[in-house]
Amino acid sequence: MSQNFSFAGENDFYRRSTVYPNLKEANLFLSLADCCYFPPCKRSRVVATPSLFSAFEEEKNKKTVSINVLPDECLFEIFRRLPGPQERSACASVSKHWLTLVASIKQNELDAVNVLSNESEDGCEGCLSRSLDGKKATDVRLAAVAVGTAGRGGLGKLSIRGSSGGVSKVTDLGLRSIGRSCPSLGSLSLWNLSTVTDSGLLEIAEGCAQLEKLELNGCPMITDKGLVAIAKSCANLSELTLEGCSRIGDEGLQAVARSCAKLRSVSIKNCPLVRDNGIAALLSNTTYSLAKLKLQMLNVSDVSLAVVGHYGLSVTDLVLAGLPYVSEKGFWVMGNGVGLQKLNSLTITACQGVTDMGLGSVGKGCPNMKKAVISKSPLLSDNGLVSFAKASLSLESLQLEECHRVTQFGFFGSLLNCGAKLKSFSLVNCLGIRDLNTGLPASSNLSGLRSLSVRNCPGFGDANLAALGKLCPQLEDIELFGIKGITESGFLHLLQNSLVKVNFSGCSSLTDRVVSAITARNGLTLEVLNVDGCTKISNASLVSIAENCHILSDLDLSKCSVSDAGIQALASSDKLRLQILSMAGCSMVTDKSLTSIVKLGSTLLGLNLQQCRSISSSSVDFLVERLYRCDILS
Repeated sequence: MSQNFSFAGENDFYRRSTVYPNLKEANLFLSLADCCYFPPCKRSRVVATPSLFSAFEEEKNKKTVSINVLPDECLFEIFRRLPGPQERSACASVSKHWLTLVASIKQNELDAVNVLSNESEDGCEGCLSRSLDGKKATDVRLAAVAVGTAGRGGLGKLSIRGSSGGVSKVTDLGLRSIGRSCPSLGSLSLWNLSTVTDSGLLEIAEGCAQLEKLELNGCPMITDKGLVAIAKSCANLSELTLEGCSRIGDEGLQAVARSCAKLRSVSIKNCPLVRDNGIAALLSNTTYSLAKLKLQMLNVSDVSLAVVGHYGLSVTDLVLAGLPYVSEKGFWVMGNGVGLQKLNSLTITACQGVTDMGLGSVGKGCPNMKKAVISKSPLLSDNGLVSFAKASLSLESLQLEECHRVTQFGFFGSLLNCGAKLKSFSLVNCLGIRDLNTGLPASSNLSGLRSLSVRNCPGFGDANLAALGKLCPQLEDIELFGIKGITESGFLHLLQNSLVKVNFSGCSSLTDRVVSAITARNGLTLEVLNVDGCTKISNASLVSIAENCHILSDLDLSKCSVSDAGIQALASSDKLRLQILSMAGCSMVTDKSLTSIVKLGSTLLGLNLQQCRSISSSSVDFLVERLYRCDILS
C-alpha cells in the first residue's frame, strides 16, 4: 500500500502545511501540531460535530445519582449516627419517608456518644405539651411532633382526639413514633381512636417509662394486654382514666394494682368488663395512696362498695354514678366500713341504692365530709336527707338535684340540722318542693349559710323565701333561677341580707322596685347582678344601680326592657366600674348609646351585644376598634 501511494511509512511528515489546496477543506480540522503525522495522499474521514440536541438527549438518558437510591438500612444507620436531635429533625423535614425513618429510631439505637452529648442541660426535660384534634390527628403529624420536640426539651404531655363518629387517622404507627422518640412523656390522653390497638400501647410502655398519667377514652381496640404492659413498664403511673374501653376488664386493673404503688387517682366509666374483682384488687393494693376514685356506669355490685368502705383509707374524693346493680345494702355497708374517715367530697348520681337508710349510713361513716352532691335519687325522701344532715356535722356544701321526693320539710329540716359549718346549699330541679308554711321555730337561725341556689324548682314561692330571710341573716349569694312563683313581696324578704352576688335570671315577676330596693340596701357590697330575662326591668333599675352601686363589676341586662336612656344613666355614674356588661337581646338599645358604651368601656373587659338588632354593624366595628381591651360578642 505504501508503494501505491508513494509512502514509506517512516519519514514522510508534514510541518505546518496543508495537504489540501482548498483551504475550506482544511478548516474542517483543528490546527495541526508541528510533528503531527499525516499520510500524504489518503484523505481523512470527516465526522460531523454532534448537535446540541443530541448532547441534551445523552445527558437526559444518564442515570441520576441520588442519596434516595440508598436502601432504608443505610439511611437508618446514617440518621442514628447524626450528632444530635436537631440534625435528625432537619433530615426529617426533607420528606415523609425520611421523617418515618427518623421517627422509627429507638433511643437505645442512637449512637452512644451523641446521646450523652445531647442530654438536656437546662433542666426542662419533658416541658413541652402538644395537642392534636380532629383532622390534624394523623400518624405523620405524630411523627413530626416526636422528632421535633426531641431537641427542644422533650415532649411531656400529649393529647390526641380523633373525630367522634368517624374513622381515626391515628394508628399504632403514630404511637410507635411517640414511644421511640419521647422517653420524657409524662401524660398521654387518647380520645376516640378506634384504630389504635395494644401494639401502639406496647410501644408507649416500652419507650415511655416515665409515664405518670394515662387517659383512654373511646379506644375499643385496646384490651387488657395493653394496660398490663403499661402497668409493668410505668411504675410511676399515678393517674388512670378509662372510659368507653369495652375490652378492658379486671385483668388490666389487677396488673395496675400490683405494679403501680403510686396510684393516686382512678376514674372508670362505661367499661362493661370491669367487675368487682378488678375494683377489689385496685382498692386493696392502693389503700395508702389512692385519693380520688370515680366509678361510673359499671356492672359492679354491693361488693365493690363494701371494698371501698373498708380499704378507702386515703380516699378524699369519691364519685359513684350509674351503678344499677348496687343496692341499699351496698351503701349501708360502705358507710359502716369506717374506712372513709378522710373523705372530703362525695358525689352520688343515678344510683337506685340511695335510700333513706343507705344515705344515713354514709353520713355516719364519713365524719369529715365537707361537700356532698346527691343527684337523681328517686327513693330519697325527707327523712333520709335530714338523717344525713344530722350525721354530717362537718358538711359545708350540699347540693340536691332531681330528688323529687324531697319536699320543703326536708329542705328546711336539713338546713336546721347541718350545723353551723354549712356554707352553701343548692336545690336543682326538685319538683317536690312546695310553697307551704313550714312552721319553723321562731328562734331558728343559721348564721353560717352564705350561699343559696334554687334552680328550676317551680313550687318554690314567697313563703319559702320569707322563711329563708329569717333563717339565714348572713346570706350573701342568692340565685333564684327560672322561678316564676315568687312575687314582688317575696323578693323584698331578702332586704335584710348584705348581698354580694344576686342572680334572678328568668324570674319574670321581678320588678324595678325590687332591684331599686336591693341596690339601695346593698350598694356598698353588691358585686354581681344578673336579671337576664326579667322583662319588667326597665331604665328605673339602671338609674338606681348608677346611683347606689360602688363596686358592681358584673351586670347582666339581657332581654330586659332597657333603652338608650338607661345606658346613658349607667355611663353618667362616677362610682360605677363595670368589667362585664351584657345587653344581649335588648332591642331598644340603639346606636345612640354608642357614646355611653365607649365611656363605660374604659373599665370593661367583656361586652355582650348579641341580638341587639337596633345596633348597626358599623357601630359594633367602631366599638371593636375603640375598646381594644374588651372582648365583644355581637
